[in-house]
Amino acid sequence: MNTLSYKTVSANSATANKEWVLVDADGQTLGRLASKVAKLIRGKYKPNYTPHVDCGDNVVIINAEKIVLTGNKMADKTYIRHTGYPGGQRSLTATEMFEKDPTRLIEKAVKGMLPKNKLGSALFRNLYVYAGTEHQQEAQKPKAINLNDLK
Repeated sequence: MNTLSYKTVSANSATANKEWVLVDADGQTLGRLASKVAKLIRGKYKPNYTPHVDCGDNVVIINAEKIVLTGNKMADKTYIRHTGYPGGQRSLTATEMFEKDPTRLIEKAVKGMLPKNKLGSALFRNLYVYAGTEHQQEAQKPKAINLNDLK
């Protein structure tokens, strides 16, 4: 046999089969939810996964206000940012950020698990987070999945 019987499949933007997925965050732990959603967005659950291509799914997360943080993280976990000016460090606890906008907790957690480059920025645009059960992606007919079934 002088030829290979298997070819390595490398997906590109034309051959990637992107789907719409609906995830319910009700009662889910923040980090576990974020890591599985990041894998879905990246496309790592697909057999034609290619690291340098956006071949993942578009993910819609509902019920973000029902997310759970284990232990004392709601009071102890801090989110730090800097304004760019001297002495401009600002911090929020998870409770304060949750009261302002519960969707930002999930968005920050998922964004931190995506690549820190142009591809990561493009992948982050495939995430849609909503505080309640209503969402604006009804026309795309997202398929509801259970994250507990994924590894």
